[in-house]
Amino acid sequence: MKIKDLPKIEKQIVLIHGGSTFDSYKEYLSHLKNIKIDLEKYRKIGWKDSLRKELGNRFDVFMPKMPNPSNARYNEWKIIFKKISKLLEDNVVLIGHSLGAIFLAKYLSENKFPKKILATLLVSGPYDDEGMEESLGGFILPKSLDKLNKQCGKIFLYQSKDDLIVQYTHLEKYKKALAGAIIRKFKKRGHFDQPSFPELVKDIRGLYRKD
Repeated sequence: MKIKDLPKIEKQIVLIHGGSTFDSYKEYLSHLKNIKIDLEKYRKIGWKDSLRKELGNRFDVFMPKMPNPSNARYNEWKIIFKKISKLLEDNVVLIGHSLGAIFLAKYLSENKFPKKILATLLVSGPYDDEGMEESLGGFILPKSLDKLNKQCGKIFLYQSKDDLIVQYTHLEKYKKALAGAIIRKFKKRGHFDQPSFPELVKDIRGLYRKD
């Protein structure tokens, strides 16, 4: 097959994973000492891993490994994401899950993104510390999300009512702050630790559907 015959990649997707935050290194060490290891968990393949296959070869899916996700620091993630953003093309789709969702919400509410964003998809994103077992540290959102609203294209919010990590009330807060956001509510998806995410894949494909 000649190079010119290869399918052209036209659509960029950037997915920011979740993580944990702690107010001190002592708290982080305590967490490591008390965490329960389940080998079965290391075998599981989640929807992030299957996203490339689900979307197909006309999508270029980037899943950057953000610095130290087990003890994440916003300023460290910000440095890496700023470098990534300069290399992207217009009409990129941004996805954030859990801590990755609030990271995108904060970064894009405080900084001008250098490229045009087609859509921003926030999955199980905390809005503040309410009901959270962990502190959000430097990931706390600013008072206004106006800049996020203005530069992030279509905004999708995904939340399940049985999420034990990020309570359903956080979705309601995002809805108030992000008027016009498209809401996807679920009943039994927990924190979206699942092998596939067909609803999200459908939403991404729908962004490029020609009427």
